[in-house]
Amino acid sequence: MKKPTLLLFLSLASTAAMAAGDHQGGHAMPGMHSAMHGDQQASAVGVPGKAADVTRTIEVSMDDSMRFVPDHVTVKAGETVRFFVKNLGKMPHEMVIGSMAELKEHAEMMRNMPGMQHAEPNMITLKPGQRGGLLWKFEQPGSVDFACLVPGHMEAGMVAKVTVSE
Repeated sequence: MKKPTLLLFLSLASTAAMAAGDHQGGHAMPGMHSAMHGDQQASAVGVPGKAADVTRTIEVSMDDSMRFVPDHVTVKAGETVRFFVKNLGKMPHEMVIGSMAELKEHAEMMRNMPGMQHAEPNMITLKPGQRGGLLWKFEQPGSVDFACLVPGHMEAGMVAKVTVSE
């Protein structure tokens, strides 16, 4: 193949793969674009944290029982937390921070495109045995949720809550 033809072929193949749901480069969760740009919607769940601002680390494990341990965490408004997340299961799991409405909307999207992979600061996807970190700043008092959005996992009860106190 000539170079221009090869480039066109690769471009079309890449577009077809994305249309089929093979999003190897990741995707954004609805509402997270605004979260990253400081819109009001983001203030309810917080914003990506900075390593220099971390006040504590919270260990979270997830496994094939479709539960997070712990399933409830309390933080203070303004606190930046490092979640140290471990997948102790034999299948992929993820931790996605958001409002319940955002999580449900995104779970539906995941059911329609199961090959999707995440690439946002409020999300971490881990293969069996993997560990990883997620930094998050909880800006205002209230309640924030996190869930595993692998199809069927949230529906099986893989949901947890963060209470943000004053």
